[in-house]
Formats: sequence, structure tokens, C-alpha cells
Amino acid sequence: MGAKVSRTDFEWSPTEEPHATRRKVILEKHPEIKKLYGPDKNFKWIVVITTVLQLGSLYLIKDLRWPTVMILAYCFGGVVNHSLMLAIHEIAHNMGFGPKYPMYNKLLGMFANLPIGLPFSVTFKHYHLEHHRYQGDEKLDTDIPTYVEAKLFNSTFGKFIWVLLQPFFYALRPMFVYPKNPTALEIISVSIQLAFNYWVYLYFGTKVITYMLAGSLMAMGLHPVAGHFISEHYMFRKGYETYSYYGPLNFITFNVGYHNEHHDFPFVPGSKLPLVKKIAPEFYDNLPQHHSWTSVLYDFIMDPNIGPYARIKRKHKGLKF
Repeated sequence: MGAKVSRTDFEWSPTEEPHATRRKVILEKHPEIKKLYGPDKNFKWIVVITTVLQLGSLYLIKDLRWPTVMILAYCFGGVVNHSLMLAIHEIAHNMGFGPKYPMYNKLLGMFANLPIGLPFSVTFKHYHLEHHRYQGDEKLDTDIPTYVEAKLFNSTFGKFIWVLLQPFFYALRPMFVYPKNPTALEIISVSIQLAFNYWVYLYFGTKVITYMLAGSLMAMGLHPVAGHFISEHYMFRKGYETYSYYGPLNFITFNVGYHNEHHDFPFVPGSKLPLVKKIAPEFYDNLPQHHSWTSVLYDFIMDPNIGPYARIKRKHKGLKF
């Protein structure tokens, strides 16, 4: 089973999450960062073109052999779908059409969701914005693993399995930790996605629907591009709860690697996050950072000092510390 993780509990913090405080300090010194707020004009067109090209590629998959389908799903289709997932992350911050047009943003997210196959675009926003406002909150931040996960997957082999199954934990964890009643738009979006999936199966066959779904699931698990799930907030150095990555995979993930910058300034689009770092390097250059998402996955699995418990957590308001 491999070495057991050394931690037996989360890192509990009595302080507030750090980003709101740092944002205030940075803006006092660099108020020009506010000029970066608002959507990137090119972003919505990049999302539309990527989605259309991915949908078009489905036609090319239907007559391929199964081994080729699965290799392409892991190496290409899953990567594009993961990129679209991070486009939906940007859209959750109103970076499609801006905060004045919430329905346009939601429709763009539902469109980008189609080739992914897993209906999540509308629901994701409801939970993700609370992850920003209440980072580390034991109830409201569903990005944090549960005690069940941490206790079950507490060895090298266990962490390997946990990484493989990561998409299922991300999907199911909110239902147990912080369930919410579905909205009408969520029901509509899920219905549209399931109808689209059925249409793909009906007209293109099993290989194509497998290419869509398996690619999305594999690229959220043991996959280099999925390293950001762990690199962002798992405590690789004691006392630090958010980490940035400045490597080349930012090019296909809308700069989600600039994660300290993103949490400090969630109103800045991904395309302009490097400018935040350039304007205020004294606040970011000396923070712990990652240089490889593949190394992050390897270290997470192999290092007994890191595991699902390696997260900074805060008591929910109203509960005793």
C-alpha cells in the first residue's frame, strides 16, 4: 500500500483567508491594477471557436479503432475539454460578457459544456464563488476533501487511487458537504446536456460518446493538466495555502496557474493575470510556487508529508473552534 501520510488532521487556521487582505494592500500601492478589471474582448470568441472545433472533431472519431480513440481521448480530446472546463471557470467570474449580462454568460457556459459531456457549468458557479469568498471554510469551501477521503486515501497507493478518482470526488463532494436545491436553470442545463449526449450516441455511436466522457474524466485525474487541482491550494509548504504555477500549460488553461493573482483579483481575466504579477512583483515573486504540474502530482502521491489532509481549513462561523 506504500507509506502512510504523516498528517492526521487538516491545518486549522484561526485567521481569515489571506487574499482579501493582500488585495487591499496591493491596491493601496498599485491602484492601476483596477484598470485590468472586466472581461477580455477576445475570450468569448476563443471559447466559441474551441467548442466548435471540438464538436467538429467528433465526426473524425467515429470510425477509428478503440485503442486510437482512447489514446486521443487522453492526449487530445481530454486536454481540449479540460481547457473548456477552465473556460467555464472564467465564465463563472462573468468573463464572457461581463457582470451586466449574466444570462449571456450562463448560455456561453452551457455551450462550452457540450463537448465535455458532464453537465456542470451552471452548478459550478454556485459553489466556486463561495470557494473564493470563504476559502478554507469547513462547510462552504467544497474544494477541501472530506474526512472520509483523507482517512481512506492515506497511503501512497491510496493517494494514487484518489487522484485517479478526483473527478468523482469533485462532482459528489458538494452533495454531501453542502447540498443545495437545484435551480430551474440547472435542471434545464442538465437536460440539454443529457439530450445532447444522447444525440451524439444515437448519430455517432459508442466510440464518440466514450471519447467525450472518458477524455473529460481522464484529464481531470492522473493527467498533467489536472495537476492544477492539487497545486492550487494543497499545503506544500507550511502556512501557505495558495500557490501559483508559471509554466507553459497556462497557455491552454486560461492562466489558471496564476492562482495567487486570481484569488487576489478575481475580477481580472486570466489573460491579464500575468500583468498583475508584472505590476506587483514584490507581492508574488517570493511566494512558494510550482514549476511543473506533473511534479505536483508525483510529489502529492509519493511524499508522505502531503495528502488530502494537507489543506488549511477554518471553522464555519457559528461553530466552536
